[in-house]
Amino acid sequence: MKKGEAAQMKSTTAGLLAVALLVVGIIGGYFAGVSLTPAAETITVTQTVEAGGMATTVTKTVTQTVQAPGEVQELTVYALWSGVEEENFRMALGAFSMETGIKINYISQPELRDVVTTQLAAGTSEADVIIAPWPTWIKDELGAAGLLEDVTDIVNRVGMDKFPSAYLDVVSENGRFYAVPFKAWAKPGFWYNKQVFDELGLKPPTTWDEFINVLDTLKAAGITPIASGNGVGWPLSDLVEAFIIGLGGPELQLKLINHEVAWTDPQVKEIFGRIQQLLKDGYFDEAREWTIQIDRLMERKVGIYFMGNWINLMLQERGYRPGVDYDVFAFPETSGIVAGGDWAFIPKFAKNKEAARKLLEFLAGAESQTIMVKLKGFLATNKDVPKDVYDAADRNIVNMLETLSVLPDLDDSTPSEFQLLFWDKLKELWANPDALDSVLEELEQKASEVIG
Repeated sequence: MKKGEAAQMKSTTAGLLAVALLVVGIIGGYFAGVSLTPAAETITVTQTVEAGGMATTVTKTVTQTVQAPGEVQELTVYALWSGVEEENFRMALGAFSMETGIKINYISQPELRDVVTTQLAAGTSEADVIIAPWPTWIKDELGAAGLLEDVTDIVNRVGMDKFPSAYLDVVSENGRFYAVPFKAWAKPGFWYNKQVFDELGLKPPTTWDEFINVLDTLKAAGITPIASGNGVGWPLSDLVEAFIIGLGGPELQLKLINHEVAWTDPQVKEIFGRIQQLLKDGYFDEAREWTIQIDRLMERKVGIYFMGNWINLMLQERGYRPGVDYDVFAFPETSGIVAGGDWAFIPKFAKNKEAARKLLEFLAGAESQTIMVKLKGFLATNKDVPKDVYDAADRNIVNMLETLSVLPDLDDSTPSEFQLLFWDKLKELWANPDALDSVLEELEQKASEVIG
């Protein structure tokens, strides 16, 4: 799932023109750079941005930082983000440019991992700051090899208590931090059509029995209860992981990742047996391309849909209102939630390390993350971001992140050979529920081979 973005921004007449150009650059979602006069001045810039068909206003009051002629710095930033995510990220980077006078050259790098690994192996780095969603790669490969700057001082200045511990632990070793948390994502639960629930007198279930009652009521109304995403392997995996965590607990998810429990274990079989029965009883829709199921949810063809927080922005792009037309509830009685994020770090061979450290501190702070939250499709890692800037659905998810155990994706945490087989076997199970025993036996065999 899963993720990519960036941005930038001499007598009185020239100063006013510079401000005007900055505003135009913000609205366009791109800052070419900033050049400032010796006299510092306070300016207020109000930006109204169309993001996903929705107007979002971000007001910024800043004191411009003085730089002598010829001293304008430029940072190159790598991330995966493109499209709307990139446009939104450029907004946050624009605010940084206004405050510091530091230009930003953002590069959307779809092959980020390979490109960065190759550059660092050659003793060079085009990027001064890199943002990536792979904490194990950041810490255990790059950090352990001495290829990253120590950013412990930045984490301490922002405040370790400002972040969920899970987002710090994965990028730290022996008290040393290799990256700062910027963005969070989560796979919180089942999204549902509020109008359908209201008409049928349903409420989000909090127990397994209530969950089954919701499914029965939806089915009796002619609505297929649970959507099944397909087209790629992860949607079915996410759905199954919700059952594993909800019925078996967070510990079972972690044990399966590390193959500390067999896929043929009675507890695992019991959970998959419940899924099998729901499949046989017609509670699941046939597996369809996952974005199609978003429309089917709002067209009343399916009742609930397990999906990550990014569906919130996709629904709003379709004109639906969070908390009014749709909402989300966690798997009944669950004590865990699959979540991850994006972390910003500085490569050892960065050319502008001092300016890069300023940007990392900005990205880790509440100011940049508040801007991103207002633009939608973003969950903050900094706890100082006010809850009231979130819409109803995202606020619900943030509350889950604060109260449930944060867990890694099962499929993403296993070797690719197992992940691909896992995806294929779930598709097979959806097509033929009677194949459950052979599905679990094949998963156990592969896990023994590639995990140990």
